[in-house]
Amino acid sequence: MEHFFTCPYCWEQISMILDNTEETSDYIEDCEVCCRPIELFFSFSGENLVRFEARAMEGI
Repeated sequence: MEHFFTCPYCWEQISMILDNTEETSDYIEDCEVCCRPIELFFSFSGENLVRFEARAMEGI
């Protein structure tokens, strides 16, 4: 599923494909615009996205 969100560093709207095969995911991915690391957390209930957070990494 494609999900749009705002980068916590450069404030650009970016998108990513979320994998709903796992109920919860927590990982780090670089922004496709400014290349800074974003901590991502999301969870699904079935095929429905129920939580999504994109946070700036502390001290970066």
